[in-house]
Amino acid sequence: METKEYIESGILELYVYGLLSESESEEVASKAKNSAEINSEIIAIEKAIVALSSSFSPFHSVVNFEKIKEKLELKHAPVIALERSSNKMQYLGWAATLLLLLGVGYQYNELNVTSSQVVATKLEKATLEKEFKSLKIKNTAVETSLAVVRDTKNTVVGLGGQAVAPESFAKVYWNQDTKVVYVDASGLPEPPEGMVYQVWALKLDPLTPTSIGLLENFDKNDQKLFAVNNANEAQAFGITLEPAGGSVSPTMEQLYTLGKV
Repeated sequence: METKEYIESGILELYVYGLLSESESEEVASKAKNSAEINSEIIAIEKAIVALSSSFSPFHSVVNFEKIKEKLELKHAPVIALERSSNKMQYLGWAATLLLLLGVGYQYNELNVTSSQVVATKLEKATLEKEFKSLKIKNTAVETSLAVVRDTKNTVVGLGGQAVAPESFAKVYWNQDTKVVYVDASGLPEPPEGMVYQVWALKLDPLTPTSIGLLENFDKNDQKLFAVNNANEAQAFGITLEPAGGSVSPTMEQLYTLGKV
């Protein structure tokens, strides 16, 4: 039974009036000892009875009144003052709170470490994927170069260095069946900024140059193998250095390589 229900049951009034059995009185006394609320209620009932006795017995002598009052107050077990909780329990509470905070902090730190590891793993994966893609592109370029060089149907035209760059050289791989033309420009120096190499297919009589492509992104092409347009009925090939975007006709002063078919 809850304390409130116990108080409202009326058993405390019967206890104060002395109408309970010995075992019932002992039970109430025990509850009063363990419950400050029940103990306070008993005291309140006693005070009410004493006050009521005073109002209805005004002619009793002081001595008789005090005797009655004394009997009423001694009906039940003496009220035992509740001890204040020791500081030890308070310290234990603070210690438990501190341990909880430390545990939460540790878990939070572990979560951050795990999150950082996940981010690092994702970055590493992205880097590896990028490197794999780059290697795949390079591998494709190498395979293409090998296929061009090994194709026996290709006409190979060697281009020698000219006056502006005697040390330069290049090769043209021309498949007249498929009309595919590749230029191996590994023997050409890096073009200056704002300049580009332009490939020309030449007819010699009369001399008629036709542009068949630009060797763009020269520094990014590791193999220095460039696909250009069909050479048609070319009798020779030449490579000149031109302004970015190319020229309508070759700049002969900037002719780097030249070779006959």
